[in-house]
Amino acid sequence: MPLPDDFRTTTADLAEVLDRREGPYGEAVLRRRGDRYEIIANGCFLMDTSDGRSERALVTAALDAFAEGSPGTAPRLLVGGLGVGFSLAQAAADPRPRSVTVLEREQAVIDWHTAGDAPLARFAGSGHRDPRVRIVHDDLLRHLAEDGSAGRYDVLCLDIDNGPDWTVTESNDSLYGDAGLALLRRTLTDRGVLAVWSAAPSAEFERRLAARFRRVWSIELAVEAERGLPDVVHLATR
Repeated sequence: MPLPDDFRTTTADLAEVLDRREGPYGEAVLRRRGDRYEIIANGCFLMDTSDGRSERALVTAALDAFAEGSPGTAPRLLVGGLGVGFSLAQAAADPRPRSVTVLEREQAVIDWHTAGDAPLARFAGSGHRDPRVRIVHDDLLRHLAEDGSAGRYDVLCLDIDNGPDWTVTESNDSLYGDAGLALLRRTLTDRGVLAVWSAAPSAEFERRLAARFRRVWSIELAVEAERGLPDVVHLATR
């Protein structure tokens, strides 16, 4: 029986599951759709390799803001979330950071960058070879609370879940609340910069930032996606 004329199926439409893991935070899945890779967490689409402009802008905007307030100072940069590697790639491509620490709580994501054929490694640019880079397997808030990180970093770039209003796991909600923001503020040096990636604008999150930080602003970046909302980078200076 012939297919209808409007029925089209291509390899780009079909998602191939490359790995599926059950971990302490639920299920993590790596899929390939054509030449694009996707990370799915607990059944929720998290990110893919189709673009990456906003993830790179997260790092560049934060480093630019720090350079404006502390010219000539080489910042210590913390990236929260390894993901597909776009933020790490941008950090490694930038000569300004003296050190780059990447915190990733999912061992599966680290393995997809570093083990076997490492399908995501190429999206991290030179990040995995850069001597300034250290990848740490840990939860962001636990690491900062237990590692004595007060005043340790000049720039914090967070790409956790899909942003303040769209978390994949409930445990990440506290990151964007008052206690989490207080910890992040303590982690920064006196002129430090916080940058938070979000899949949509969040006026409420900006209000929470404004209650704790000296200056708050945001950058919107249009994306090619059916949801129609821009990606957003929320920025705040201590």
